Amino acid sequence: MDGGDLELGELLAAAEAAPPGESVDVVARNLQKRFGAERVSFLFVDLIGQRLVRLNASAADEGVEPTGPIELRGSVYDAVLQSQRQHMEADGRGGQRVITPVSNRGDCIGVLEITLQHADDTVLRQVREAAHALAYIIVTDRRFTDLYHLYRRTTRASLAAEIQHQLLPTASSCESSQFALAAGLIPADDIGGDTYDYTLDRDTLHLSITDAMGHDTDSALLATLLLGALRGARRGGCEPVAQAERAHQALMKHNRGLATGQLLCIELDSGLCRLVNAGHPWPLRLRDGAVEEVRLSVNLPFGVPAPFPYREQELPLRAGDRLILLTDGMQDRGAAAVDLAALVHETRDLHPREAVRVLTAAVWETCRGNLADDATVMVLDWYGTPDAPAAVAI
Repeated sequence: MDGGDLELGELLAAAEAAPPGESVDVVARNLQKRFGAERVSFLFVDLIGQRLVRLNASAADEGVEPTGPIELRGSVYDAVLQSQRQHMEADGRGGQRVITPVSNRGDCIGVLEITLQHADDTVLRQVREAAHALAYIIVTDRRFTDLYHLYRRTTRASLAAEIQHQLLPTASSCESSQFALAAGLIPADDIGGDTYDYTLDRDTLHLSITDAMGHDTDSALLATLLLGALRGARRGGCEPVAQAERAHQALMKHNRGLATGQLLCIELDSGLCRLVNAGHPWPLRLRDGAVEEVRLSVNLPFGVPAPFPYREQELPLRAGDRLILLTDGMQDRGAAAVDLAALVHETRDLHPREAVRVLTAAVWETCRGNLADDATVMVLDWYGTPDAPAAVAI
């Protein structure tokens, strides 16, 4: 085991021994000891993906004044997150300001910012390793404390918003050798019941996007029932049609209302996508530089008595395809002024997480922050199947 491995092992052991809310302090002390690091802080990406919130390490924040949320767009932090590359510049005090992405499996948690008096290639590499370790530490520790959830909030959350947020995956982005995906949800002032979900097993990627009718806590409770039924069926080994039937029966039994949704099951070894569309807006597909609607057959929404059973459809994916799933909040009323197809084309070279941020920001700005309905989008890039086995998400 070389020195770098020993240092990393020491860092992880220190994190394990510390309270779960002190991850940044652990990393700060480690970097101070090894490199004399100063002004160590971690900046979280907020829930909307438009701002950063700074958390200073108590071990290295003497003289550092607390700051409010920082606008992400156009900032140096934005460039670091987009490129996923470390950035270094003079700090104006004779030191070097180093900003390093903190990411886990494609999920951009934030950035680590430190000041160093000396930074050669070896030091910069070890800072990158520490930032990568910090990502894993935070992913682990946020199960045990609300601190990291608290720092990601830049607005007050209603009861409906709290319910809705807890329904979503803890990571809004995920990468594997076959694909990259990202999703974003901008809630309306009066929560509209949108959710998205994904999970990756050994040979299959499961996706869903749903829209429970109604607003506020009623729609949040309906979304809870819907997503609980879908996850229970999926975890029980059910295919998309059976998942749809379970969700439909749950809504019928409890008479909570209706919901639209798309359920996708993508085979990692072939790119074959099997799906059910329950009254949901058609997805967009970017293929060979052209954007088009994928005009699927449509079943009735979940919770609506239907004379016909849910139908499974096939949608083969090709290497290089980008698939965009969305809810009607991305298209209705004020949001209709956004040319989504043109924007999808303009953002074709961006990573899905950056494309999601551009798409949701366009809707937010067009509606001037006053959305009549939740706006949700999920972007999937399909790379194709390499010779290596698929990664397994834990």
